[in-house]
Amino acid sequence: MKLRRKKKQKKSNGAPKWMTTYADMVTLILVFFILLFSMSQINLVKFNAIAESFRNRMIFDFYPSPIEDQYPTEQTKIQENGEKNNEFEQPVETPDDIAEKLKEQGEKDELDQVMEEVNQFLNKNELNDIISATRTERGVVLVLQEQLLFETGEANILASGEPFLKKVGTLLKHIPNQVKVEGHTDNRSISTFRYPSNWELSGARASSVIRFLISNTKGLKENRFTAVAYGDTKPVAPNNSKENWRKNRRVEIVILDPDYPG
Repeated sequence: MKLRRKKKQKKSNGAPKWMTTYADMVTLILVFFILLFSMSQINLVKFNAIAESFRNRMIFDFYPSPIEDQYPTEQTKIQENGEKNNEFEQPVETPDDIAEKLKEQGEKDELDQVMEEVNQFLNKNELNDIISATRTERGVVLVLQEQLLFETGEANILASGEPFLKKVGTLLKHIPNQVKVEGHTDNRSISTFRYPSNWELSGARASSVIRFLISNTKGLKENRFTAVAYGDTKPVAPNNSKENWRKNRRVEIVILDPDYPG
């Protein structure tokens, strides 16, 4: 009888087959996560704002740590003394505080933009020598001198001043802010049947300006305007010369800052 020879199994010098499959799978997973990371974008500004709102928050000091402390008794004493927490530190800004600051900053930027538009308007229409514009805490202030609008001691708009007021009305039409029109006089007294004092004269001039703007500018709403009479109580120069009297006799149109209290 012939004895069957057992076939010798070839010994493999490489890695097992399952190892190759496993390595391929790990490589594919690695490539997948690399692609995800490459497609993701982190908004650094928002991330820093969120991180700042949680930084130094007391909630993290009072909740137990997930890592066991080697000296729990010492840690308790430290917390009782107010160390390593916010008990004695200046509180950080909350997200609401940050949002409020951003809102205020936006409103300030809007008023600065209004000021820029006013200056461009005055330059374009060659009104800088007649109308001055300044940015104050109240808002944007346009100053119109008496000789542009009125005869001395009168409150009727001059025909020569109407074109300028029409241009001002066009400007205000495109600005949504509330508007205060203020009448001012010098300290020389007046006593007529129509204007017994400077109070009546300054109030009538402010009202005349508002009436003209609303009547001659389509789209201007009456509820945006307020008329104020100051008489001679708010001079911009000492009432001691003709030149200074002329400066004090004026009408101011104030494009109000929404946050201004008055």
